[in-house]
Amino acid sequence: MKKLFWLVPALALMTAPGAALAGVSEEEAERLEEGGDLTPWGAEKAGNEDGSIPAWDGGLTEIPDCYEGEGSWYCNPFPDDEPAYVITADNVDEYADLLSEGQKAMFETYPESYKMPVYETRRNFRNPEFIYEGTRRNATEANLGGGGEALEGAINGYPFPIPKSGHEVIWNHKFAVTQHGRYNRVTIREDVYFPYNFPGNEPEDLDNVLIYFLQVVTEPPRLAGTITLVHETMDQVKEPRRAWQYNPGQRRLRRAPNVAYDNPGTASDGLRTNDQTDTFNGAMDRYTWKLVGKKEMLVPANSYPLHNQDLSYDDIVTSGHINQDHTRYERRRVWIVDAETKPGTTHIYKRRKFYVDEDGWQIRLVDIYDRRDELWRFQEAHTVLAYDKPFQVPIGETIYDLQNGRYLVQALNNEHPENVEREFDADYFKPSNVSRQATR
Repeated sequence: MKKLFWLVPALALMTAPGAALAGVSEEEAERLEEGGDLTPWGAEKAGNEDGSIPAWDGGLTEIPDCYEGEGSWYCNPFPDDEPAYVITADNVDEYADLLSEGQKAMFETYPESYKMPVYETRRNFRNPEFIYEGTRRNATEANLGGGGEALEGAINGYPFPIPKSGHEVIWNHKFAVTQHGRYNRVTIREDVYFPYNFPGNEPEDLDNVLIYFLQVVTEPPRLAGTITLVHETMDQVKEPRRAWQYNPGQRRLRRAPNVAYDNPGTASDGLRTNDQTDTFNGAMDRYTWKLVGKKEMLVPANSYPLHNQDLSYDDIVTSGHINQDHTRYERRRVWIVDAETKPGTTHIYKRRKFYVDEDGWQIRLVDIYDRRDELWRFQEAHTVLAYDKPFQVPIGETIYDLQNGRYLVQALNNEHPENVEREFDADYFKPSNVSRQATR
């Protein structure tokens, strides 16, 4: 179950249209193999010069003793860790080079309460072996067509572990209270089937669908029964995203081409666009994507203190921002991608700057600018490693509106059961099947 809350005030490489972006050479792909300088998904194995970022040594390979098995809570594998230091408005200037513009704006907007506890960097990320094998194959065989909108030749793993463009970095990532503390709570069930990463699948087995996604609002009563169904396509030039919505009042499942781009996300009170789900998803054709490079920054990571079943939503959702005492930040290397709207296209966000963790390709931060090119919103993703799978799962995603003091926090499940793995197939996500499930 995913939780959403919203706070409301009362308190360089650019791609040309049609260009095909090919995989790397066999010689370069060998860097991903044992003995190479890159991890199996393309991060630098080595630590940094001062040791604040350690070398990757295989990740968290042993399941913590505190974990009780499938369906139980992902407990903190680092229970004895304490913050190495805490950034506040008083000392933020010392760390300015490690922060995004959005992070610095949070200190300016909430100087009395906003803080960032910074912990030892734990490079515990890892994936199953078949993902590594798929990534190695993709390195030389995957390519982009249609100006970056069509993914071809990729399966089981990250398509571009050695990225050469902003498009490739974002493709790697793809695989919501008042000032006095009042908030609205929405509970959503999300079912996801990801045939791209199903062992044994080949590209031709996918029917051009990367992800099947079903979202059902279960509370509050005024929204309960609202359903969104999405089939996310790999080649969005050949066929755009397939989407449907069910409105309990109309009792019909209808095609919904507006479930995309900058149309408002479900139950977000206008604080999230559809393409901000999971920090970014969907078609990329309204922006140019510039790969700026890689940089060391302080970003949310290993957010087990926030993912704590002893915390209530009232403990987390506070005035102005989430309770930062429960967050964890680490020094990590991130890819930086600048996205700016193309001439002749429109989006409520003129420009977005993405900060993508080299370990696991998770977008950690997004600085978001309005059409005046002024900082408007700031987005963070807090995740943990589901060490029994193993893959990363979001356990708190925030979108702060810096211009009006509202924010959205989604993906919390502290008062609900842990995310679990279920058996699905593509038939479960057929519109006809969803229509039969649509009851209020």
